[in-house]
Order: sequence, then structure tokens, then C-alpha cells
Amino acid sequence: MLRSRAITQGIQRSPNRAMLRAVGFKDEDFNKPIVGIANGFSTITPCNVGLNDLAKRAEEAIRVAGGMPQMFGTITVSDGISMGTEGMKYSLVSREVIADAIETACNGQSMDGVLAIGGCDKNMPGAIISMARMNIPAIFVYGGTIKPGRLNGCDLTVVSAFEAVGQLTSGKINEERLIEVEKNAIPGAGSCGGMFTANTMSAAIETMGLSLPYSSTMAAEDAEKAENSSKSAQVLVNAIIEDIRPLDLLTREAFENAISVIMAVGGSTNAVLHLLAIAQTAEVELSIDDFEKIRQKVPVICDLKPSGKYVTVDLHKSGGIPQVMKLLLNAGLLHGDCRNIEGKTLREVLKDVPSIPPSGQEVIRSIDNPIYKKGHLAILKGNLATEGSVAKISGIKNPILTGPARVFESEEECLKAILKNQISSGDVVVIRYEGPIGGPGMREMLSPTSAIVGQGLGEKVALITDGRFSGGTYGLVVGHVAPEAASGGTIALVEEGDSITVDAVKKLIQLNVDEIELENRRQKWEKPTARYKTGILGKYCRLVSSASQGATTDRA
Repeated sequence: MLRSRAITQGIQRSPNRAMLRAVGFKDEDFNKPIVGIANGFSTITPCNVGLNDLAKRAEEAIRVAGGMPQMFGTITVSDGISMGTEGMKYSLVSREVIADAIETACNGQSMDGVLAIGGCDKNMPGAIISMARMNIPAIFVYGGTIKPGRLNGCDLTVVSAFEAVGQLTSGKINEERLIEVEKNAIPGAGSCGGMFTANTMSAAIETMGLSLPYSSTMAAEDAEKAENSSKSAQVLVNAIIEDIRPLDLLTREAFENAISVIMAVGGSTNAVLHLLAIAQTAEVELSIDDFEKIRQKVPVICDLKPSGKYVTVDLHKSGGIPQVMKLLLNAGLLHGDCRNIEGKTLREVLKDVPSIPPSGQEVIRSIDNPIYKKGHLAILKGNLATEGSVAKISGIKNPILTGPARVFESEEECLKAILKNQISSGDVVVIRYEGPIGGPGMREMLSPTSAIVGQGLGEKVALITDGRFSGGTYGLVVGHVAPEAASGGTIALVEEGDSITVDAVKKLIQLNVDEIELENRRQKWEKPTARYKTGILGKYCRLVSSASQGATTDRA
């Protein structure tokens, strides 16, 4: 007979049972496994607005499968709403808060397993970090992607609205067109529709086996998403019976598979940060250099926004992540023996998936006819980033630029200059003191990068930062520069007009200033006073690790 953790730990004595009776337990329920439902529902963001319905479906399915569901809430921050504001500093921080909250609720109540439901970007890695910490049977249910907006026959995403701002300032569109884009870009519930961070992480989680096949590309408003929530609950109860745990699945090979899929679909730079953080928690040896090694072998085979043509619902119709994985598996680019939460190997999961992409679609290409022959997330190093940095080079014909530095101490300062048309072709824009410590919180730079693209400078300007980029960003952009400015990294020493080289071919990010001059600047540099000394941001900047280590707060 399956016995709950609460019973084996001896806490279901009469007073404890009295509390549980008050929330609906009957005599026959006390021997059932207690299954947590970490519900990320909120009306803060379209990504999460539909999650409560999924949570209720999971709750019902857990009862039918023989478990006792216990639902609790987790927080979220809408990156799209907070983008370009001080509020964005809380976004990456929320990943840690979500992980802490799920761990606290599950371990505090001795739960036997957890089903986490999330939508917006940080819900996903936050949930997986907590699963790795607790190592109780667990499954993730993605809230689903948004369907594309439409305007004049063209698909729109949230990035369309950001780019329209740049188009307005450069005279390419008028105010009326901007408002039309704004009103049509986001038609309903779901996470941002391109291969941005949410859909990138859902794909990674499916690949690593902690969510069900095909679930990572389903649309939030489609019936199959609700059915997926029910099935996930049933699978979780069985995983509790079979004692299948997250650390059984989160192996080194599983992380390599996830990186391969991220490269193949053209995923977000944030995946580097999040996978490093999850691996550290799972005590799996993974470094930023592993992304570059895999990039050299795995081509980009999906034509997806932000730099491509299609959105995630198009990928789903074309076979979803299983189709992508089958192509990679047949090419020897995936480890087929990795298991998923159902106890199946990847090879078994993909057994009936076609070996060639469906005809009549252009979303997924064959391995020998890729969009790019190598992955799009390049790890650059040099005197500007001795620990590494992440360049997203999809959509760039020539990922090499040497030019004068245009230095800004914050995102807001930079955006003002862009909107005043003060950035010129050939410039290397530097945004610093936006790292994990310096920000704090490592804000995403979607507003400045989208404005640059909107002005037609995406191919002509490089932008480097110790902050992050949205999954919707594309162009010659380099983020996660480490060490960051607030830690005395070389990026803090750059002066206006210095020559900087960004070369994704040679994997180089270089400040072209001699070492004697740099040492003189180091001697004069003073560590800035922390912008926040109390509250969660103050706590975060005291605890957080380097971006090259995942920007985590629970290091040993």
C-alpha cells in the first residue's frame, strides 16, 4: 500500500488530522499520497490568466487517480508589463522566490509529490529548481503559448509592439499604426507566442522529461491543454507509486539534450542562465562552455520568431518538440536513453514520430537543410568577459563588428539616446551596471534592442550588457557579460569612444585598449554603492552569484 510522506514522518496524529479534516479529508483519505498543486494563476499577465482552470482539472484528476490534492499559490512577474521599468529588476528575482515558495510549501506540509503549473518566463525555471531541491516526484504543466495577433494579414507578437516604438521614432510608421499594433499584438491568454523565453523553457523541460510529450507547444486556449493538465496529474500519481524522481531524470545527458533542442529551435539566451541554475541545484556538472561545444554540432532547423517567420502554434502543428527531437536523435545529436516522468526512454517516446518533417510546412527543416549550420547562441570570451557572455546571432548576416563604444550606465539612459536618434551605424552600445548585483536583478533589454531594430539598425549596431535580453530580442546583441560592472569587471572600465570588437566567428568580445591603460583605470575605479540595501532586492544582491554560474542565490 502506498503510504504518504506525512504518515511515514509521523505527523498525521490526531491534531494533525483534525486540521486536514477541516480542508476536506475523510477517513479513507489519510493513507493517500498528498500531492501539491503549485498554481501560478494570476490576472497580472496573459501568460498566467488561464492557469486556474488547468489547476482545477489537475486537482480533479489527482483525486480520481488516488491522491489527495493540496493547492497553493505562487507569484509571477509579467516581463512584458515591467519591461523598461524599475519593476523589471524583480523579474529574475522572482525565479528564486518561486523556487523558495514551492519548496517551502511542499516540505513544510510533507507533500509526496508536486504538480507545478506556470506560464510566464520565471515560473518554469523556478519550478524546476524547486523540484531539483526537494527531489520528490514532480511534473510541470505549461500554461500554453498565446495564439498570434493579426494585422493586415501578418502575425504579430508582443515584440511587434516594442519594435513599433522604434519604427515610430524613425518615421517609418505613424501614431495610428502604433496603436493598431498595440491593440492587435496580444489576442488572449497564453505566453508570448514566438520562441521567446517561456516557449524556450517549456521546450527544454519537455526535452528533459519533466513534462509530457507535445505539451510545450500547445496553445493556452485550446482544449488539448486542459486535457494535458489532467493527464499530467495522472502520470504524477503513478510516478509517486513508481518512485520516479526529478534527479533520476535531470542527468548530464538530459541537460545536453535540452541545449541541443534549444539550439535547434532558435531559443532564448535566458535558457543559458536558467539551465546553469537548474544544473547547479541538481548537482550536475554543466558550464557555460558546454553551450558553445553543443552549438558547434547542432544546427538551427526551425524558422521561428523573433528572427524567423513562424510562431510556436505553427511549430505545434508541424510536429512540435518531438518532431524536432526525432530529427536530432536520428542525426546522433541526442542521448536516446534519457528517461521521462512516465518512465519511458526518449527513444521510446519518439518511436512513432516520423523521421522526416511533415510535407507542406516550412517551420521545421531537415538537418541537412538548416536555417543556420551552427547554433545561434554563441559564448564569447575576451578581456571584456573573462567568465563568458552570451551572443544571440540569429538573423545576422555578418556577426562581426568593431566600432566606438557608446557607454550608458542604465537601460533608461540608453533608450533615451536611441529614441532621440543618437545611435549611429557602426556603434557598439554598452549598457552596464544592470547585472545580477549591479541592477540588481539583471533586467532584460528588450526596449532598447527593439527600438534599434525598429530604426533599421539591427544589422549595423552591436549592443553589449551585463544585463539580460528578452527571448524576443534579436540582432548583434551580447548579454550576461561576466564579471559584471558592479563586481569590477572590465565592462566597468569602458570609456566613451573606446574601440570594441564583437566577433561571434572567433567567439571574441574585446576592449581594444592596452593592458597598462586598463590597469590605470582599475586603480581609479570605485565600487558603486548598492542601489538597494533592504527588501528583497537588497537581499538578492548580497546573495546572487555571477551570471556565468546561473545567477542563483542558494549556492553551497
